[in-house]
Amino acid sequence: MADPESGQQRAYWRRTRTLALLLVSAWFVAAFLVHAGAPAFNQFRFLGFPLGFYIAAQGSLIAFVVILIVYVLRQDRLDRDFGMNED
Repeated sequence: MADPESGQQRAYWRRTRTLALLLVSAWFVAAFLVHAGAPAFNQFRFLGFPLGFYIAAQGSLIAFVVILIVYVLRQDRLDRDFGMNED
């Protein structure tokens, strides 16, 4: 006999995995691809620094914080939707 919870658990973990993969992809873009393209922006200056340096140094840190906030908020909502929250 099939477990009625197994379908809900599979859906929960599939959505959790999808969220994690999307955010890891965003992290990859912020960590590697932005830095690889930064030298193209170095001809412009921002606050006295080359724009590529500024984007790589500050923009990626901001992106990491935003990714973390998005993960916490989306995972909390996902937990509530599937009844997996700790409350």
